[in-house]
Amino acid sequence: MAIEKKYERSIELLNKALAEENTASLQYMYFHFICEDKGYRPLAKYFKKTAIEEMRHAEMLAERILFLEGDPRMVLAKGVKHVQDPKEMLDYARQLEVDTITDYNAWSQETGDAGDAGTHKMFQDLVVQEEEHMDEFRLEMENATQFGNEYLALQVIDNLKHQE
Repeated sequence: MAIEKKYERSIELLNKALAEENTASLQYMYFHFICEDKGYRPLAKYFKKTAIEEMRHAEMLAERILFLEGDPRMVLAKGVKHVQDPKEMLDYARQLEVDTITDYNAWSQETGDAGDAGTHKMFQDLVVQEEEHMDEFRLEMENATQFGNEYLALQVIDNLKHQE
């Protein structure tokens, strides 16, 4: 039996995860561009850093798919949402991470039950990283909500200081 047939469901789930990571990476880069343009440098940097981490996740997933003799499908799970308000960005980013964590936990269980320990562990490891992203987005969202426009104004002032 070819390895691809044995791991057909794992490859399918890995490709779904790859699509989610591609979407997250592009979404966070879009948020980075908008925040950078508005002078919210610390928030822009965090979105960019997270986008790059999501690209690394996509690379890991594609490598696993290839190892299992599948074909990595470079598609998006959904389109990039055009949001201009930083609080909405953070809320949307947090929700993307929550949804991904839910999927990866389920897929970890499914691949583990099917005897694919490598993919099972990969999903477990990704859950931990996505939880870190979710927590940071939650914290930033809470700060923006609690301190409002003053919080964002401080980011603009910090940005102006670094331009001098």
